[in-house]
Amino acid sequence: MLYLDRPGWPWRGRLWSHLISDVSLAELHAFAEMLGVPRRGFDRDHYDIPAERFAAAVWLGARVVPSRELVRLLRAAGLRRPKHLVRSAPERAPARSARSAPG
Repeated sequence: MLYLDRPGWPWRGRLWSHLISDVSLAELHAFAEMLGVPRRGFDRDHYDIPAERFAAAVWLGARVVPSRELVRLLRAAGLRRPKHLVRSAPERAPARSARSAPG
């Protein structure tokens, strides 16, 4: 099932909703594509949906729930991906050659 909260998150002069799936990220990506939302709107475990597309998302079947419910649904489905767990891979230190090893 797909869920979204009401547009209430301001950014760049617009209001935004969050769209999630409690089934899979594949379902979420397919729905966002059907809605015409670009992939760049995906953020770890949800899509940011502009207020202008809210009615279309509901018409296509997304269920409106409070923001806190989105987080609960994601956690219950095992799909929540908090920022602190989704970091880019740390840079590795260059390997030392045998000649540069302390000795």
